Amino acid sequence: MPKRTTGDRPELKPINIGAAAIDIGSKMHMAAVNPTCTATPVRAFGTSTQDLHDLADWFKACGVTSVAMESTGVYRIPAYEILEQRGFEVILVNARYAKNVPGRKTDVSDAAWLRQLHSYGLLRGSFRPDAEVATLRAYLRQRERLVEYAAAHIQHMQKALMEMNLQLHHVVSDITGATGMRIIRAIVAGERDPDVLATYRDVRCHSSIETIRAALVGNDRDEHVFALTQSLELYDTYQAKMLDCDRKLESLIAALTDKGAKPVGKLCRPRVKTK
Repeated sequence: MPKRTTGDRPELKPINIGAAAIDIGSKMHMAAVNPTCTATPVRAFGTSTQDLHDLADWFKACGVTSVAMESTGVYRIPAYEILEQRGFEVILVNARYAKNVPGRKTDVSDAAWLRQLHSYGLLRGSFRPDAEVATLRAYLRQRERLVEYAAAHIQHMQKALMEMNLQLHHVVSDITGATGMRIIRAIVAGERDPDVLATYRDVRCHSSIETIRAALVGNDRDEHVFALTQSLELYDTYQAKMLDCDRKLESLIAALTDKGAKPVGKLCRPRVKTK
């Protein structure tokens, strides 16, 4: 069977005349526009806020309406937000999809190749939520990081207790529960008597006062108490910061509830990865 020559293939025609693209970098962004609009279709811009506004002005002068950029890293966030504020349609493209499209020449820059694919309508934008939902996700991510930081200091407190041979984690299910935190705060405050420490047992604790008292007979050393004190202070700090995040989330969720849920359009079929 004879092979088809390249001349038999139909020629692609641009369907997005006002297409542009940006190759995102940490110190410099390479932007590309339609070569028929300007003598220099590929230009480099810095990453400062003024440079991004200059980039938007250049796009306006070249008649750009839609901009494509790869959704990699956090360096694209300022460029995305500023271009979106300036009225451009911005789509985030998975870098894998752009690289797997055949036909690229070696002397074509990443920005020019991305713009060419975007002008032919061959790029599929990644999901990008509304501004309010994006803000909500940012608060949730920040809170998730605070939870991770607080969890590390829980481990530090448990290590300090073990070094003092206080077997608190054996008699309570969670040292950050009601019984555990009362006892830890009392130890940090200077209490060492196991009989007194056992009285801080919560009524819901499964272990008896005698069991807790036996676990709290330890070997106190200043350096271990110092480590326990600092870990407790840092744990309390992150708990306070999480409360601040909770207040932000509550106010934002209330605003979204008052605004009302938008009608959901037709959803795309889920993409399933297969080997």
